Amino acid sequence: MGRGKITIKRIDNTNARHVTFSKRRNGLLKKAKELSILCDAEIGVIVFSSTGRLYNYANPNMGSIVERYKTVKEGHSELLNSEKEAKFWQVEVGGLMQCMNETYSHFMGKELSTISMKELQDLENELEMSMKSIRIRKDQIMKEKIEALNSKGNLIQKENMELQKEASFISGENSLLRQNMHMPEPDFLTLQLFNPPSTSYQ
Repeated sequence: MGRGKITIKRIDNTNARHVTFSKRRNGLLKKAKELSILCDAEIGVIVFSSTGRLYNYANPNMGSIVERYKTVKEGHSELLNSEKEAKFWQVEVGGLMQCMNETYSHFMGKELSTISMKELQDLENELEMSMKSIRIRKDQIMKEKIEALNSKGNLIQKENMELQKEASFISGENSLLRQNMHMPEPDFLTLQLFNPPSTSYQ
């Protein structure tokens, strides 16, 4: 005849509760040891009795198991937080993309039948502001190009003036050289010859 099913609830009788605790505690620690040996698993079991007494089993040791548990637990929490944050931003990006697509369609004059008069007015104001910004930017670019051309023109003019000065200087040098080449020859050319002194060799 099989054993009857035991209802899992607190045992009111103190002696019976202590006996059950002792038996099941020993069974729990035994099973933990067997699991560690059979499956080469790192196991840590901590049990406090109702009187505050500590019972434990650990393989390889409780300190390393607790540290490993804390590390894994923290990493798991960070992973969960990262996943939640990623899902949040995914939803945010999806909403922004949808809003941008709708706004772009409205700017292109599409799907206007679904928006109200106020939204049409707001869209018109945004278009006018965009056109104003475009005109301002266009004028700024034109002004920058004109200033660049003027600066380049001034530089070219300055280089031309320098070249003209150099050309004038060279022209003056050539004129002076031509004048020197056409100077009259002198009337007399005197050459004085010297006889080398006589030297006696012994």
